[in-house]
Amino acid sequence: MLTPQPTDRLKFREMTAADLDDMTALLGDPQVMRFYPAPKSQDEAASWIHWNQENYAEHGYGLWIVETHDGEFIGDCGLTWQQVNGAQKLEVGYHVRSDLHGQGYATEAAAACRDYAREHVEATELIAIIHPDNRASERVAEKIGMHRVADDRGGNIPVRTVLSMQL
Repeated sequence: MLTPQPTDRLKFREMTAADLDDMTALLGDPQVMRFYPAPKSQDEAASWIHWNQENYAEHGYGLWIVETHDGEFIGDCGLTWQQVNGAQKLEVGYHVRSDLHGQGYATEAAAACRDYAREHVEATELIAIIHPDNRASERVAEKIGMHRVADDRGGNIPVRTVLSMQL
């Protein structure tokens, strides 16, 4: 299966059941998940992995595990289809371990996924769905070329900011 090209610091691979401990720690971290309704349990992290495996099977992509070239777990990043204001849109999503925030990993990973979408996915637009108070995540989207286009009221939080770019 294709994954985004490695970057100067990062490489990508599919999630597997062996990633459960790392994904439980990531998605269970209150700092990482502070703009979500709640941190995820181990069972919810297992469901997250399964959802991404279904995405790989159906689309050939999903959220990938992001690691350093030495194999250190950084987080996840990738492409998923999301319902936004009544339409299916391709989203780039990212989560980075809280002890690594502010080091540019999310931007580096998101840019690689943007490039993957341009080269391998038949979509004309790429979006990011972000909690309106999550300025750090919004900056990541802006750094890869996105701009704010709308608000969405159909998600798991009352209002979600939508940033977009043409592919």
